[in-house]
Amino acid sequence: MKNQDTQNETNASRDADPTARQRGAVGNREAVAVPSNTATNNSINQDEVKFLRWGIDSLYLSYQGNLHPEINQQLIQLKKQAQSDNPQEQAKAQLRIGEHLFEVKDKGTSMFSYVLEDNAFRIQLSRPDKAVPMAYVKISSEYLTHLLPAEAESRLSAILGQLGALESTANVSRIDMFVDFVSHQNMEAWQREAWVTHAGSVNAYSIDNRFTGWAIGLGGVLAARLYDKLFEIQKSKKDYLISLWQKAGWNEGEPIWRLEFELKRQFLIQKDLYKLTEVLANLNGLWSYVMTEWLKLTIPNPEDQTRSRWPIHPLWLALSSVDWETSGGELQPRFNTTRAPNKAAALNRAFSALTTWMAVNGYTDYELAIHPFFEDLGHHINNQSMNKGTTFEGLIREKVGLKARDFNTIDVNAEINEVYVDEEVRAMREYNKASNGE
Repeated sequence: MKNQDTQNETNASRDADPTARQRGAVGNREAVAVPSNTATNNSINQDEVKFLRWGIDSLYLSYQGNLHPEINQQLIQLKKQAQSDNPQEQAKAQLRIGEHLFEVKDKGTSMFSYVLEDNAFRIQLSRPDKAVPMAYVKISSEYLTHLLPAEAESRLSAILGQLGALESTANVSRIDMFVDFVSHQNMEAWQREAWVTHAGSVNAYSIDNRFTGWAIGLGGVLAARLYDKLFEIQKSKKDYLISLWQKAGWNEGEPIWRLEFELKRQFLIQKDLYKLTEVLANLNGLWSYVMTEWLKLTIPNPEDQTRSRWPIHPLWLALSSVDWETSGGELQPRFNTTRAPNKAAALNRAFSALTTWMAVNGYTDYELAIHPFFEDLGHHINNQSMNKGTTFEGLIREKVGLKARDFNTIDVNAEINEVYVDEEVRAMREYNKASNGE
């Protein structure tokens, strides 16, 4: 697949296929008219397939190399702090590299001793001189809405270069290709037999009697999902996609579906693709293979027992026409490396706590309740701090520090070293000054 033969064959077949020409320039987001799936095969009723975005959703990379000895020692210490019973020590398990403030996890994985994470990367690192790669990294889906894969990997390589000596460029362990589109077709209307595939499993899914999508070949080296993306983000909270869909022409109320293929390393090796640069150069060829050879959505013909001859569903013809050499949509102009919940979520929790307290204590007026509420809250925190054998301020720092580590928001070590002076230490200094007549 590294050569252009596959792509040339794909282009030639499209040129020879009048149906493909009629589908129009998908790269320019022209609407694609396809027959309604709920009608008969000969129906002339038309639905539109409106393309919103396409690109890489998940990207897992590995790198050969060795951690620098001093970094290894630093990570040993940070991991011990993450494992500490002392919350203030746990909060210090952070590592800043440039604009990234990584949480250092208290546990590694089966092959990697250290795990670092923020909103852009989840980095697993091995100890020096191990047989496994130095680093195994997941680039987050959200980060890939801000930067194209090549640029995201370039920034990742710069980070890894500060942690160790890299001995290879990025190898792909897994890559997910997707297309988001609007369609009013009933995706549940066809039976399993309509999917003609090399995969061993075809499954339909629903939640609370709502059809959510299809999954083909899950667990294998190649898998596909066609699912209700709007329903999915209600649970995943990937609200950042909404503005990108709107820029691409989505109107509120329109259904959004995602077709996604998960390509693992074992499959890519079969296609003689190892490096990220090689995979990115062959996206059109990969899309052609998964859409025309590995999986097809067809219109079953009971009179023909040879399923491979069944006509391709018009929806599938439209989706197969995505041109991966064109832009898949606008990128987010800004990206936040923190994993903090948005301000509204935090305020909603605070509002819920306040109104619960008001109801318990018989208040209906905010102005009358707010000061007693904070007095009660202060007493509650003070009681908790005494029970834990710490100070009021110490308990606050402890709780904030742990959340800051989880959210990648505050460099706790910098706060300790540069900003905060413990109240007890300050009092002791004042006492010593008074004792010495200063």
